[in-house]
Amino acid sequence: MGKSTLLNAILGEKIAITTPKPQTTRNRIMGIKNLPNGQLIFVDTPGIHEAKNPLGQAMVAEARAVFSSVDVIVITVEAHRGLVAGDKAIIKAAEEASLPLVLALNKKDLASPEQMREMIARASELTPFSHVFPICAVTGEGVEELIETIKNLLPEGPAFFPPDMITDRSERFLAAEIIREKVMLYTHQELPYSTAVTVETFQEDEQRNLITIEATITVERPSQKKIIIGAGGALLKKIGTLARLELEKFFATRVFLSLFVRVRRDWTREEKWIKEFGYKT
Repeated sequence: MGKSTLLNAILGEKIAITTPKPQTTRNRIMGIKNLPNGQLIFVDTPGIHEAKNPLGQAMVAEARAVFSSVDVIVITVEAHRGLVAGDKAIIKAAEEASLPLVLALNKKDLASPEQMREMIARASELTPFSHVFPICAVTGEGVEELIETIKNLLPEGPAFFPPDMITDRSERFLAAEIIREKVMLYTHQELPYSTAVTVETFQEDEQRNLITIEATITVERPSQKKIIIGAGGALLKKIGTLARLELEKFFATRVFLSLFVRVRRDWTREEKWIKEFGYKT
């Protein structure tokens, strides 16, 4: 838990959406950390969990596929709540990759020293970690030390990306993710996991200092569409307003945002739609 928050803290820029809900991350997102003496490439993946539908299976497969293309694996768990079954599954899957493993114990501010010692002991029983770091991704405490350790574990090589680049994801993708974050934050039960966001139009007008975005929120059932729209369109308006404000901050320009809602029945179980929405199967 908290790996997207940690990625944002490492980069000093929000490129990965964060919510209190599990399985928020659906796609692999690359973050590029440029240092005076090096360049580190971080990959935020979907969490490894017990998949209940084809969409979940695609997310887990994408997370596992990344293991073959990285040099170090950082596992993030919440220090104050102890190791749960999901954490153990992630550690086991990562251990099979035979790479250096770093454990980041997030939310150290919520854990007592005794809880911290217990977490380190229990994690060490599962696998020998190269390093264990108590951190707080929100405040940044311990993050610089974590970055330095990861840098020392990586092999030397040339920079792969320009120094002003922080992610490999397109502006359309990032805009869609910001909108999806607001949907997840303000909907409940199964609805956040039955939602996909597609940016249909992304037009920049430099003369007017304006970006025009048209996006579609896809749900699985007509009843979910009614919930997303809300009474008199109130919830959709709230989602749109909050997304627009964050988009304007991210792109440093004015944004005109139009949101539409459509139904694609049981799309999370249909390979055709899962692929169309950008998830590998």
